[in-house]
Amino acid sequence: MRARGWDAVVLTGSDPHGSEYPAERYKQVRYLTGFTGEAGDIVVTLDHAGLWTDSRYFLQAREQLPPGCVLHKTRVPDEEPIPDFLLRQLGPDAVIAIDSLCTDSRFAASLTGDVIRVPDLLNTLWQDRPAIPQTPVFTVETGESRREKTGRIREALRERKADAVLLTALDEIAWTLNVRASDIEYNPYVISYLLISDEEVRWFVRKDPVEDADTAAAFRALEADGVILDDYDAIFQSLTGFGCLWADGGSLNEELGSILRESGVRLLDAPTPACLLKAVKNSVEITRLRETHVQDGLVMERFLYWLERSMMADKTVSEWDASVKLGQLRAGLGGYQGDSFETISARGASAALPHYVTPRENAPLLEPEGLYLCDSGGQFLGGTTDITRTVPLGPCSPEACEDYTLVLKGHIALAMAVFPAGTPGCRLDALARAPLWQARRNFGHGTGHGVGFFLGVHEGPQSIRQDLNPQALLPGMVVSCEPGIYREGLYGIRHENLLLCVDDGDNDFGGWLRFEPLTLCHFDTAILQRELLTEPERAWLNAYNARVRDTLCPLLDTATAAWLRAKCTAI
Repeated sequence: MRARGWDAVVLTGSDPHGSEYPAERYKQVRYLTGFTGEAGDIVVTLDHAGLWTDSRYFLQAREQLPPGCVLHKTRVPDEEPIPDFLLRQLGPDAVIAIDSLCTDSRFAASLTGDVIRVPDLLNTLWQDRPAIPQTPVFTVETGESRREKTGRIREALRERKADAVLLTALDEIAWTLNVRASDIEYNPYVISYLLISDEEVRWFVRKDPVEDADTAAAFRALEADGVILDDYDAIFQSLTGFGCLWADGGSLNEELGSILRESGVRLLDAPTPACLLKAVKNSVEITRLRETHVQDGLVMERFLYWLERSMMADKTVSEWDASVKLGQLRAGLGGYQGDSFETISARGASAALPHYVTPRENAPLLEPEGLYLCDSGGQFLGGTTDITRTVPLGPCSPEACEDYTLVLKGHIALAMAVFPAGTPGCRLDALARAPLWQARRNFGHGTGHGVGFFLGVHEGPQSIRQDLNPQALLPGMVVSCEPGIYREGLYGIRHENLLLCVDDGDNDFGGWLRFEPLTLCHFDTAILQRELLTEPERAWLNAYNARVRDTLCPLLDTATAAWLRAKCTAI
């Protein structure tokens, strides 16, 4: 920095495509600090080093950050965003270096001063930096062809009077082309760019000679559908000649953004058509999602049965052992393609970290007392799953029982919601928090996120959180419902299902929507404080557990089915 005259360096926790889960090559924050959270940005000045992250990772950051690296909290009332911090510390004329490949153009524009763009800024320091991955590509059936999808995108282009749209977000590209790969852990994506105009569809992808037949077949099928394959890096010479280019500044990297500005192309900075189109599942996807969640529910019930029997038999089981067991059960399902995120297997104080990383070595042992939280999910050809269950391993404190019940009340309140068409998720968030707020309790993360169809376990544009996201919930959208309570040093509780937004009819007051639970796994009622539940809440819980029982018991072995029937007894 001194040699180059830089006052600050800013490095984000993302990649050239704005990904939440970057490939190993782009885990720059972890390389510099050891912090392994999924959301974190680094600022280094000549006398300060800081990590900016949100409440999901505060405890984790305190444990992982090296001495001298300061935690800056985001999504809190007194937060100081990075641009404000740099302006206050260094003034308006500071020289700020950014990795222009891994910084989105919208964030780069918020920085004040002389911003120096340095693609792959860490290359000179990170001597053994991993290469850009290239994994086998294959096509998937989603109920809609890539020709139909690009046709709908072109309709949106004409409506907005744009010459072309550049898709940079990897889930949007995978959805549009009906392709999948494993370039990023837990996400079935191909690292690439996609440029769509009225004249052509051009896919910028690493296409070095490949040996596997699936990739060759996928590339031939794409070319047969009129998709032009071009080299990944050729994108940097392919963005001139447009009057107006549509791209999302939240996933468009600043290196490409600067090329557009310097070539005189007008940028239409807005979520691309694919962002919303992929979030509304079609009838084929919905049918397959329902089928996939039946299979995933069988895995969860087998796992919870094994866990309870292990505790009763006084077997030695660690948090990691439990995670491995669940992974083995899920991997035995047809169509399984991998986990959708790293399983959180946590007992007691471990579970107070919302995004706890279960250690592979010397993991804490599970003991027949207190609460155990498991947050897991799978990627299947028939969809993506995400479920959290918190269960008692033995006696629990009265406070834990009350917290457990309050969180379940919040879950039920959102799952029971009926709301007018056009309602955004931010207006429903308080439903899940109200039972906790009345008891003066809260949680720091969002209540719900969108989930893709064999895509990202986190997807937009929909969400259910306190952020004022204006996107309306639409029939066909999938969202999670996951309120929680976390008591540092004691325990964490989270109850999570995936919900499908469905039509609930029309009347004189307009159209109405509601939720259908996709997830099928019982809620344990052993430690519920029943007097805290209202009659409608009990009715919902009993009906949900009965549905789980009636759907799964005929497909389970005799012992597990008998156990599940007992677990689903009405309260």
